[in-house]
Amino acid sequence: MASTKVLYALTGGPVTDLYVALAVAAIALLASIVSIEVGVSIAIVEILGGVLVANVFHLHSVSWLDFLASFGSIVLTFLAGAEVDIDLMKENLGSSVLIGCVSALAPFAAALLFARFALDWNWRAAEICGIALSTTSLAVVYAVLVETGLNRQRLGKLIMAATFVTDLGTVALLSVLFIKPNAWIFAFVGASVLAIVALPRVAPWFFRRYGDRVVEPEMKLIFVLLLGLMVLGKLSLSQAVLPAFLLGLVASRLYQRHHKERQRLRVVAFALLTPAFFIRSGMNVSLGVLWANVGLLAALFAVKVAAKLAGVFPLARRFVGEGSTYFTLLMSTGLTFGTISALYGYQAGIIDKTQFSLLVATVVLSAVVPTLVAQRWFGPEQEILRHDAMSGLAGTSPAEDEGGSDV
Repeated sequence: MASTKVLYALTGGPVTDLYVALAVAAIALLASIVSIEVGVSIAIVEILGGVLVANVFHLHSVSWLDFLASFGSIVLTFLAGAEVDIDLMKENLGSSVLIGCVSALAPFAAALLFARFALDWNWRAAEICGIALSTTSLAVVYAVLVETGLNRQRLGKLIMAATFVTDLGTVALLSVLFIKPNAWIFAFVGASVLAIVALPRVAPWFFRRYGDRVVEPEMKLIFVLLLGLMVLGKLSLSQAVLPAFLLGLVASRLYQRHHKERQRLRVVAFALLTPAFFIRSGMNVSLGVLWANVGLLAALFAVKVAAKLAGVFPLARRFVGEGSTYFTLLMSTGLTFGTISALYGYQAGIIDKTQFSLLVATVVLSAVVPTLVAQRWFGPEQEILRHDAMSGLAGTSPAEDEGGSDV
């Protein structure tokens, strides 16, 4: 607590929301610089920054940061849906569904059995463990793909489609096993369907009539819809992530014609909402608890990643080809739904604080390590070069590739 006392002495008062805001802004700025200089995803740096300020400076999240993080995850999910090529998704629907289902079920089963029989957790706690480690982070995947430009490529679009199916499976598992919706679920489903059906019909007129103005009414329209879904999702004891993705999906063709509007929404998300989401996620991790249980943390992380690799990689090799290792590693990430599932289990008394910290730390670790490995050693370009080298083509001249000579 010494660092907190230093802040108290310097400022003459307790650490307030303003200091938390300064810390978040400073981390976001430094993360941008480090990301550019080192060449890793900014999401990784922001998560690690959140871990740092929570454990070294003992700053903790406040209500406005919790809200921005929650809203940020929904906006990122909407943007991820808006990036999906619907025609490509239809062409690859079978492979996306198959990969996504295996990506959810393989780690769910592996983590559940490991927690129950190796760690001796009770069945309900083991189910929470399985659900928390079954996810793929749509927010992390989308952020990485946008930074690398792969969101415009077939590989990136396939990753997002499979990630969506994975998270849909996770939501289904959590809902079937634990969540008992109330009467608000009918309003939530009805509003979701209405928004998904109405947006592609109303938005073109709305964008023509009110778009391209400094007050950004088209962006505010999207925010109102997403916030409305969040409110109804909370009232119905459900989550707004699924309808947010579908809403983005039906708006994808609209944003193909309105590039500036999508770019402006992306700027707001990555400048304000994304840092709040990733930094807040890192602040959930307690290094003290983890140090006392580092062996369990390593085991849980290994179970999640091993199950993802074993389940997804063979299918990626079959349906994706080049870039399959990169594909599989990004599918091994987790964050949003993993944290949500662990938090649900903790608040419901299904898991204790140590189990909660272990699951959240495993989820955060899975957001950092596979992403870092994928970007540093298994990007699509590196895999192509490695494949060429194994085929004896590396180092040849263009003329030699075409059967010619250097003479």
